[in-house]
Amino acid sequence: MLSPTTRSTVVPKAVAVVVTIGFAFPAGYLVWRNFTFHSDPLDVLFSQRTRGPLLRTLRLAVLVSACTAVLGTALAWLTTRCDVPLRRLWQALLPLPLVFPTFIGAEAMIRTINPGGLLADWLDNVGLTWNVEMRGLVGALLTLTLFTYPYVYLPVAARLRRLPGSVEETARLLGDSPPTIIRRVVLPQTVGAISAGTLLVFLYTISDFGAVQLMRYDTLSRAIYTTRLSNQRESLALSVILLVLAAVVVLAERAATRRYDFSAPARSGQPVIYRLGRTKPLAVAFLAASVALSLLGPLASLADWAIDGIRLDMSGERELLVGWNNMWSPTWNTAYGSVLAAVAAVAAVLPTAYLVARHRSWIGTVTNTVIVSTFALPGILIGLALLFWTLRTGMGNHLRNTLVLLVFAYVVRFGGQAMRTSQVAVSAVPPRLTDACRTLGAGWVRRFWTLDLKLMASGLLAGGGLVMLSVMKELPITLLIAPFDFPTLTTKAFNSIEEAFVTEAGVWAGILVVLSGVLTWFFVVRRADHFD
Repeated sequence: MLSPTTRSTVVPKAVAVVVTIGFAFPAGYLVWRNFTFHSDPLDVLFSQRTRGPLLRTLRLAVLVSACTAVLGTALAWLTTRCDVPLRRLWQALLPLPLVFPTFIGAEAMIRTINPGGLLADWLDNVGLTWNVEMRGLVGALLTLTLFTYPYVYLPVAARLRRLPGSVEETARLLGDSPPTIIRRVVLPQTVGAISAGTLLVFLYTISDFGAVQLMRYDTLSRAIYTTRLSNQRESLALSVILLVLAAVVVLAERAATRRYDFSAPARSGQPVIYRLGRTKPLAVAFLAASVALSLLGPLASLADWAIDGIRLDMSGERELLVGWNNMWSPTWNTAYGSVLAAVAAVAAVLPTAYLVARHRSWIGTVTNTVIVSTFALPGILIGLALLFWTLRTGMGNHLRNTLVLLVFAYVVRFGGQAMRTSQVAVSAVPPRLTDACRTLGAGWVRRFWTLDLKLMASGLLAGGGLVMLSVMKELPITLLIAPFDFPTLTTKAFNSIEEAFVTEAGVWAGILVVLSGVLTWFFVVRRADHFD
């Protein structure tokens, strides 16, 4: 006869096994299809046609990672450890570029910086000519740097706020200059946060599709998308290469995590604030330029697109193709799909969180590893794997272009975001309360509904909110496998940009930015202290 503890873990273990299979399925299917689709897969994997996108992907990822490491660290230092004015304002504004999907940021850059854009028009008014074309590597590099630096800024800023000031004060009393203190004391204690943020940017860059597509820079993700139907052999080979590259980045991140101490040191008084002196105006100008390029400029572009279209519509020169009647469906689909995916993701990872946090089960450990590792799997690979599966199997054929398959893809892609918060939420339930309920005769189902769920609600909502934010901005999965009658704000904005309906794109993007901006504020900015 099973003990009460064993009985309470049977269901979570069974669910964890199913979840492990589900999360591992897209990557496993891609590898299996690549090595069974043709007789000589290695010849395709190492061909010249696959080598070019790989080298371009690596070049872009290395450059973006280096730029964001410098930019994010500099911004974090200025806003946490220097006497710049309006520090709280800068700290609130600098993470907000996260609300922009990269393809919207790319289009904003194109419409602002390229000839005929806002910058060119403004310079033309003062008698200057602007002929810079923002495309290719430079355009993708600038766009991804400006919209991914918060992944470095947030953990580094959190780390700097927690560093004890006593060591720096001691070094100052011993005669070290501020640059020496920064190099010998501060930097060694923040290199872990810098490395973690930079690796995350690298992973984001190799998986990005929207920015490179609009900038016409042929990386692995763009090549996979363009060859998915016309040349499946090449698309599968490129997918395996991207999968291996993502795995290498994850292993590097794990090695960095083991090497560096990420625990928050205990504060010893307030952190040391360094006086900038005569360089303060330069620091303020640097902060203002960063906010202007990554936040205010794109917002101005979106407003300009929408206002120009409304003006033309009101004057009768051109009919605006976006009205109140057709705004509702994509907005509802975006919110509805995001909520479904968030609820499903939390429900999928919660049994594993119990096994890891409460029971120390090896099944939970394996499932946790699979879930977290799958978060590194680029969205385009998940979408492509499920697309090919629905085209090739009878069961998949019934699920093709259904909401069920779309939500499943979202859960696999972003379930890792809910994993950590779910573990923290489970650990927050006092064991003594659980023991008291068990003593009073309450079964595990009743304990879960009447005790655990109420105490875990805030943590689970935080994890679900992060999943919602990510799903709202997800592009390649939605493009590849969403139902035909399920338009979202992301796909409407992207398709409008691709079809040169810039005004309509501005309207769709504006709604999306407002929705994701609210979520970013509640689940990222207000929780910035927890990012290390």
